[in-house]
Amino acid sequence: MARRISTSQFRSKLRQLQSQQRQAVQRYNQEVRRRNQKLKSAVDSYNRAVRAYNTQVSRDRQRIRSALNRLQHTPVTHSYTVVRTSAYALHESYVQLERHNVYGEDDPRYGVGLALPQQESANSLAVANALLGGEADEDDDPDADLQATLITDELSRVSPDLHDRWHGALFSLNPRNPDAARHFCTSVREIFTQILHTCSPDDAVVAAFPDCARDGNNRPTRRARIHFLLRRQQMQDTRLEEFVEKDIDDVIELFDVFNKGAHGAAGTFGLRQLNSVKRRVEDAIFFVTQIAG
Repeated sequence: MARRISTSQFRSKLRQLQSQQRQAVQRYNQEVRRRNQKLKSAVDSYNRAVRAYNTQVSRDRQRIRSALNRLQHTPVTHSYTVVRTSAYALHESYVQLERHNVYGEDDPRYGVGLALPQQESANSLAVANALLGGEADEDDDPDADLQATLITDELSRVSPDLHDRWHGALFSLNPRNPDAARHFCTSVREIFTQILHTCSPDDAVVAAFPDCARDGNNRPTRRARIHFLLRRQQMQDTRLEEFVEKDIDDVIELFDVFNKGAHGAAGTFGLRQLNSVKRRVEDAIFFVTQIAG
């Protein structure tokens, strides 16, 4: 026999159900607001990053124009002829890359394909100006901390040894050290080689490209490794390959100048010059890690 409930019990049950419904609606609305706020924060953060990125790209364009103008009007000394020549060569390679650019700003490959090469060219020209005693780069920081770095994580992902080597190099970069630049460059010279060899092992490169160019030890050349890494990121671009190789050569030319100078003209530098060298090397390492994925 069905149980009958009183009117008061029915009303009480109805109020209870209505209360539960209101609470469910409130929880749903709170969750929607929370998600919308999280989405808005993410969008705002993304937009800030895009604006900062675009600002940096515009600043690097201006840095290149200013650096070229300063370099053209700065007397060159014999010690740094190769640095100036190399900076011009790298810039011309960048101009060709920009002229034939196929990556839009919303393409995730745009950073490696054009924005970072632009920064590399700007840094190379800035170093040449700094060493030749030209006017300061507009991005120069008079209070720069030579021990600070932004690339620890990138190097650690490749190898803990590279992380330690980089920090050891930074430790030697002190204006009171008469051989600071030379010691710094000697310490980091092998970082580029290790990144490429670790991220593009011989067997992997040869398996992908059996007819790749080989060095005197029958191992894939640096250009072959660069080609392998760029193809892995779906960036089949011979101009970009050429730029990357010239960029690494440009940094190595800088190392060679300091090593040849030993305790002579290339020995002692001020904070501005050391910071310019550090930024050149640090950003170049970051560029190569981005190519390596």
